[in-house]
Amino acid sequence: MRIPMAAGLVLASLAGAACGGSRAVEIDPAQQVVGTRWNATLATTAELAGVSQVLGSGRMGADPREATRTRASVSISNAVPGGRHPWHVHLGQCGNDQGILGGAEAYQILEVGGNGQAEASAALALPVPVSGQYFINVHASPDNLGTIIACGNLAPPSR
Repeated sequence: MRIPMAAGLVLASLAGAACGGSRAVEIDPAQQVVGTRWNATLATTAELAGVSQVLGSGRMGADPREATRTRASVSISNAVPGGRHPWHVHLGQCGNDQGILGGAEAYQILEVGGNGQAEASAALALPVPVSGQYFINVHASPDNLGTIIACGNLAPPSR
């Protein structure tokens, strides 16, 4: 037998009271956040196709140590060992840059290991965005910020 959710909550509340327990927690499904993390898949930009094939992933979500901050992170593979690559979360979408989210100094440089892989993160002094368009890009080097070797649009959390 199926019981509608509202009736189930009432029954759970009554059962808790009958057992001497405290009032059951009521959950409003319309208010629940299903996902809280923005996710991206990074790939080499079209203009570098055939020259380089850097792949990766990125994410942006609440900082577990401080809820009023955003934690962004990125990982790449198939990069040249020994490479040093600045990266940032930007407003907009790949190819439509509207500026860095947070200060550029918050982002650790990706240091590529001998296996062609690197990971880095950034703590941004702002709450996790709930709407908008964002992307992650990876630059060729600290001296060549104009060349983007990988980019990925961040998909918003499921609601």
